[in-house]
Amino acid sequence: MENARELFQIMTRRFGLLNKNCCSVGGCDISPVQSHILYEVDRQHHPSMQQVADILGADITTFSRQVQSLVRMNLIKKTMEPSDRRVYTLSLTTEGKYVATTIDQQMQAYLDEVFSYMSEEEHQMVLKSIRLMNEAMAKSGNCCRPIKG
Repeated sequence: MENARELFQIMTRRFGLLNKNCCSVGGCDISPVQSHILYEVDRQHHPSMQQVADILGADITTFSRQVQSLVRMNLIKKTMEPSDRRVYTLSLTTEGKYVATTIDQQMQAYLDEVFSYMSEEEHQMVLKSIRLMNEAMAKSGNCCRPIKG
């Protein structure tokens, strides 16, 4: 029987998820965590910091530091909610939207290339398997279970 952990370790390395920076766009080096934040802020409509931290399964303190670094890079705008001054919403700046879109295009090109080495049937089988895995992981009681988003 194949070692499932080894397969995931190899895939994680090949995706570059352990790299200090996953991509560089317009002179900005972006870490994998920052890339995930940009992706989620782009996907949502002015989400709160807590919402994005929950989706990513991140500790709010660590998450807050990552957001601050993206604010300093002028990629994310943090806005206090007028109705509740403890809540901050996040949005992409124009530069942030450009970086998020560029990363998305780079990832899509990479995945297109990877899938080009498979038949259409294999491609669909992989996507179906990933969906099944994500659904099963969401049901897991482990501490590292991703939050549904």
